[in-house]
Amino acid sequence: MKKTLFAAAVLAAFTFTSCSESNTENAETTTENHEGMAHGDMNQSEAPAGVVVETPDYTTVAEPFKTQVNELVSEYMKLKDALVSSDAEAAKTAANQVLTVAKAMPVATISDAEQKSYAEEKTEKVISSATNIAGAADLAAHRENLEQLSESVYAMAKAYGATDEKLYYQHCPMAMNDKGGYWLSSNEEIRNPYFGDKMMKCGSTEEVLN
Repeated sequence: MKKTLFAAAVLAAFTFTSCSESNTENAETTTENHEGMAHGDMNQSEAPAGVVVETPDYTTVAEPFKTQVNELVSEYMKLKDALVSSDAEAAKTAANQVLTVAKAMPVATISDAEQKSYAEEKTEKVISSATNIAGAADLAAHRENLEQLSESVYAMAKAYGATDEKLYYQHCPMAMNDKGGYWLSSNEEIRNPYFGDKMMKCGSTEEVLN
């Protein structure tokens, strides 16, 4: 890895520690893509940085819409777990379930114009991302669409106060060719859907939704 990239990694350590591979049998796979990087354990879930996704407060929305968003979160988790397991077929199946829930989102029942517009925007992004995942055959394509899907699902859950459980918005700085990628989890433990068992522990919790 170039010295400039190594220097950037050192500076970034002030806000997060670098990723590590906890299992020695995966070390060769990890270094194949990130040779020369010093990977430390990035599981910082106990100390989230703060607010990552800014959303309006639309928690007064009618209960049927909240219920559907909560269902969307549940189906998203199945998709995310399939990517953690690097199971392409399960990811496609889960993406189709996400699509089914998203397309049934009762946006038309929202009377407030701003709340409705926000719901339409996020629902369209969910549908677009899930459609791409459902139509792709390989894990790389699935993971490329996870970022937008994660942000949209999380934003809806947060804006509309539509979740029955604590949610963790987590981030891996090495996902997407070191551009970084976010995902949503109902578990504080880091289980990376961008790398699976190649770099399972790589990531940190950046925001928590209670």
